[in-house]
Amino acid sequence: MNNALNPDVLTTARKPGMLKSIRTFLDLIKFSHSIFAMPFALIATFLAARDIHLIWPGWIRLGLIALCMVLARTFAMTFNRLVDRDFDSRNPRAMRRPSVTGEVSVTFMIATLVVCGLMFIATTLLFDLILGNIYPVALSVPVLIWIALYSFTKRFTWLCHFFLGSSLCLAPISAWIAMVPPHGPVLGVQVLLLAGAVLFWLPGFDILYALQDVDIDRKEKLFSLPATFGVAESLWISRACHLIVILLLLAFGLGVGGGLSLGPVYWFGFAAVVLLLVIEQSLVNANDISKVNLAFMTMNGLVGLIFGLTTILAILLYH
Repeated sequence: MNNALNPDVLTTARKPGMLKSIRTFLDLIKFSHSIFAMPFALIATFLAARDIHLIWPGWIRLGLIALCMVLARTFAMTFNRLVDRDFDSRNPRAMRRPSVTGEVSVTFMIATLVVCGLMFIATTLLFDLILGNIYPVALSVPVLIWIALYSFTKRFTWLCHFFLGSSLCLAPISAWIAMVPPHGPVLGVQVLLLAGAVLFWLPGFDILYALQDVDIDRKEKLFSLPATFGVAESLWISRACHLIVILLLLAFGLGVGGGLSLGPVYWFGFAAVVLLLVIEQSLVNANDISKVNLAFMTMNGLVGLIFGLTTILAILLYH
């Protein structure tokens, strides 16, 4: 791999103010996209609270889980931007990213990785010190390694989209493990259905996002699904993924496997998710991908928010 960045896209790094630097970095790692996985982690938190006979998980648990989510995602996205600088410098869509132009330096990104990684481990340790649950800290390093590995998968397999899905589906599973004491209930079918929905939801929209880079991915010999199989075929795989999501959320709401059967509030959120996924898929076709960003960010942000709010409310109402 050529490690020299394209000099045509490099600019002289300026020294912006602290607030501007922070805003630039948060935009680089798409911090607002944390909204995608966070609701599913919180749903699992409330499900786990119910299974250990709590109506409310407690602010300490909620705060620690939310902080772990933010730190883990920041770690993963910073790692991705760092190791992909070379590819991004040759990608017309990405060559103006601050990680390429120098607005966000390599030193800053490495420092962020170290700080976020150490803070994540320290936060998971609090589950043991405060709540007597050693599993979060025992699993903290393997989780960090797993979510970082995604950044390399596009180099050798078209399953990279599903590997990303597996990284995000750790959110509800990890939240459950963090909530339940070491000798508490085993991982339930319902939380596995939720994790499965995340596993397929993410590739469903990540495949759509990858449609923008078909030509450059082929040139760089990167294995995105659209670059490997073509646009039309990839669209059908994306739709199949979202159909699986709908089926898994249907089973989740029905309490399949002995879980909690949820009421009308949940089914309102479920119907909204189905509608949003249908709209998302209708926005992109083989001849027109101009609305891919609307499909990627707006639709999926709404899916996370609406499903998260209605499902948590349903769990509280039908405790």
